[in-house]
Amino acid sequence: MSTTSRVPKFLKPDDESFASERDAAPTDDHVTSFVFNAHQSLNLAAQRERLPIRQYRDQILHCLENHQTLVLVGETGSGKSTQVPQYLYEFGWHTKGLIGITEPRRISAITLADRVATERGELCGETVGVSIRFVSRCDPERTKIKYMTEGILLREMLADPLLTQYGVIMLDEAHERSTLTDTALGLLKKIARKRPQLRIIVSSATVDAEMFRDFFNLKPKGGKDTAVILTVEGRMYAQEIFYLQAPCADYVKETVATVMKIHRSEPRGDVLAFLTGQEEVLRAVDLLREHLEMGGKDDMQILPMYGTLSNTDQLKVFFTAPKGVRKVVLATNIAETSVTIPGIVYVIDCGFVKLKWYSADSTTDSLVVVPVSKAAAEQRAGRAGRIRSGKVYRLYTEEAWEKLPDHTPPEMRRSDLCSTVLFLKALGIDSILRFTFPSAPPAKNLLACLETLYALEALDADGALTSPVGYFLAEMAIPPMMAKMLYKAGEMGCSEEIVVIIAMLQVQSVFSKPAGGQAAIRARIAKRNFEVAEGDLITLLNVYCAFVEAGRTKEFCGRHFLIYRNLKRAHEIKTQLTGALERELNIPLLSCHGNVETLCRCVVAGFFPYAAYLHHSGVYRTVRGNTELSIHPLSALYTEQQPQWVVFGELIHTTKLFMKDITVIQQHWLTEIAPHYYHKVTVHDRL
Repeated sequence: MSTTSRVPKFLKPDDESFASERDAAPTDDHVTSFVFNAHQSLNLAAQRERLPIRQYRDQILHCLENHQTLVLVGETGSGKSTQVPQYLYEFGWHTKGLIGITEPRRISAITLADRVATERGELCGETVGVSIRFVSRCDPERTKIKYMTEGILLREMLADPLLTQYGVIMLDEAHERSTLTDTALGLLKKIARKRPQLRIIVSSATVDAEMFRDFFNLKPKGGKDTAVILTVEGRMYAQEIFYLQAPCADYVKETVATVMKIHRSEPRGDVLAFLTGQEEVLRAVDLLREHLEMGGKDDMQILPMYGTLSNTDQLKVFFTAPKGVRKVVLATNIAETSVTIPGIVYVIDCGFVKLKWYSADSTTDSLVVVPVSKAAAEQRAGRAGRIRSGKVYRLYTEEAWEKLPDHTPPEMRRSDLCSTVLFLKALGIDSILRFTFPSAPPAKNLLACLETLYALEALDADGALTSPVGYFLAEMAIPPMMAKMLYKAGEMGCSEEIVVIIAMLQVQSVFSKPAGGQAAIRARIAKRNFEVAEGDLITLLNVYCAFVEAGRTKEFCGRHFLIYRNLKRAHEIKTQLTGALERELNIPLLSCHGNVETLCRCVVAGFFPYAAYLHHSGVYRTVRGNTELSIHPLSALYTEQQPQWVVFGELIHTTKLFMKDITVIQQHWLTEIAPHYYHKVTVHDRL
């Protein structure tokens, strides 16, 4: 029997620079890496024993002995992510191959790996390792439990299509149904047929469990099921559900009114209200505080909850309110599955959710507010029955409930598929239409993606990967348009600058934004010193060059209101990308020595599908799709005279559809650089 060393080990403080990277999903206020530990005061062994998953240890191991796939259903905080890999290790599964755990977000993978390593009395990188894009803390000989992002697992399939080094793969947070999750599910099903000894664990909140089981059930005729569901029970009480008699005009105001009615007429118990985004949450917080001030009482604690909130502020929602005070939490759907808030008795469901949605016409993503699904509404309602019977107030009519869709469309059905198709093509899957996705994407989206990849010269007329462009784009762990820009940079003699721009686009904003007062004014002036008329990407290049020239010091960042952690991370990514270009990808490292026109033309070579022009009405419109756009307030061009032609990196839909990462271009560059995609049409031609 092996024993775990408990000798304390120390490292220099970590600046958590991994947390500075941009995550793929733009819905940041709907997800969180934050985990509340109710047993923080206990020692680690006692904390592990208190977790709900502990009493299911033997059942989990039994299910994996007898079934190839286990769908493990349990509430957030039950211990699935940290304990199951350790149970498998203790039982000896690591002797059959690596125990791999995938996470949808980078920071989740790092945090969980650090936690499990701590519980084992080790440092991360020994028995427990972690691998995310541009960062790997794994020992080839010693690491047996490996946390990683889903993208890393998919990349490993390129070199080892059957994942022969793994004995167990655990897909964590599978209920989020991201594009990467669905791609991994589809590929693991194919691998499971070839490798019956491989064990797959699909970890999910209480939605879609039957779908996952049926998808992985490879039962031969007359044989036994190969997939099984195990539910980690949480105590559930009955809930009363109330509907509106007539539709409401403004669900934010109706939410506030319902909170006040509950507060005045219902017995003790905390309230959880679901809204669609950060702006609505903050608006509701302000309205409720106005009501409290007018009433002259201080018997309600009003707390916001969304993913971009700091950990300190997120922590507040878990603490019990003072005696005689009712806690009211106003949350995005982060509180639906990502966290479990104790003490909730009353739930208010606004009936809407904000989702990323892909438009095949304009080939762009945007955030839109849509009606919630029945499955998500039931998930929200379930938050009311944890400590006693609760009440659920749905701010829509019973007739509207009947018309709601059964499930929220997975991201695969509503997002850009360019990276997914490139990856599957690189794996040798030629017929994308016949690939077994858990939820097949719409043909219209698939066609738009194939057109874009064909325009980027990654696919030929037969839909096969081209050489060298297609293979280069598939090899790079960055979006295809950025990869094409990098590929063309070698030909155009500006690869050194383009590598810097790409590295800066991988991290969150490098500009510090003080809350207000003189500091906010000085920060704005400091930012203006870096901004240029050519747009945001050249501005980012200026920031990085100044940072390097100043010796990459914290003092320089402090003086110029820049975020040191993010710039340091961008420098690390730039170094890794540069090394990959020199060693593996055969792209020469050349500098254009400040030739801005060359840089802007190179940006067009990658982002030409995302071109927009200034319409005579004063708004921008996409060249393809004719969608109305505006310049984002944080863009370097926001206060400048509006340029006639631009390309952009991404869209964000809040009050309007905003362009981000903008570069000013000349109209004729589009037809020169992408003649296969754009051509001029005269009025005579149209007639």
